Amino acid sequence: MDFNNEIAPVYMHHDLLIEIGKVEMAMDYLNQNEMAKQEQLLSRLQSKMSHLRDELMHLAV
Repeated sequence: MDFNNEIAPVYMHHDLLIEIGKVEMAMDYLNQNEMAKQEQLLSRLQSKMSHLRDELMHLAV
């Protein structure tokens, strides 16, 4: 029985959830920044969040 193949998706899922949490915290932090920086950073964070959610959905399949 190969436990590495069974455990790896669990770690990947966990790591993606942690990254999503970090992006959410960064988005919350944007509320405290000046408006010009906020728009640029928000766009980048939304793109990263979309990518992370796509990766998470691929793990579910």
